[in-house]
Amino acid sequence: MIDEKLKTIAGESLLLRNLPADIVDRIAAKSTTRTYRRGETVFVQGEAASAIYVVLSGWVKLYRVTQNGAEAVVNVFTKGQSFGEAAALQNGNYPVSAEATTEANLMRIPTQELFAMVREAPDIALAMLASTFHHLHSLISQVEQLKAHTGAQRVAEFLLELCPVEEGACTVTLPYDKVLIAGRLGLKPESLSRVFSRLRNYGVTIRRNHALISEVKTLRAYANEDGPETLNVAL
Repeated sequence: MIDEKLKTIAGESLLLRNLPADIVDRIAAKSTTRTYRRGETVFVQGEAASAIYVVLSGWVKLYRVTQNGAEAVVNVFTKGQSFGEAAALQNGNYPVSAEATTEANLMRIPTQELFAMVREAPDIALAMLASTFHHLHSLISQVEQLKAHTGAQRVAEFLLELCPVEEGACTVTLPYDKVLIAGRLGLKPESLSRVFSRLRNYGVTIRRNHALISEVKTLRAYANEDGPETLNVAL
């Protein structure tokens, strides 16, 4: 059973927010929470999908290791987001590994307990499907960005997602280290530094783990430019 504050955070996730309060209470009663250290493994690729996770705080990355040993970042999740639904629905194995990229507190929902409730509350299955489709659309969007936008535009879009305002100047905190940002956006780490330098032309200044943006509208206009741009960056 998780406490009320954490249950409220979990209840606002896409997975749980459309379920009746009594069902959320029942799921919370069967769930546990755990804080993972930065770099600690949540589960590994090929492991039986025994749980669905909701991030209560911090950041978690999902990744696969390629045949040549390289790490391919599939997605990154933060507070209020969930992962593991698709594997759980198939009663299969996790197709990726999960690792805390910062200290992260996670809610663990055992799949067996969840499926035991589905017959009484079919809305749970619908919520799992909705969350799974959301992840699918997110992956499709990522593929579109990789194919249609330059590396610099992808970084610009990433920064814009963190902006608290629609126009004017702002400062955003980079949520995790630059190596992970590069992997998340399909760039090599050394390429990211060159991209940040390129974005100075569009009002972006990087200072350690902060990005100072002089005009959000200018950066957005650049991110939305049509057509591939030749960028002298080794991707």
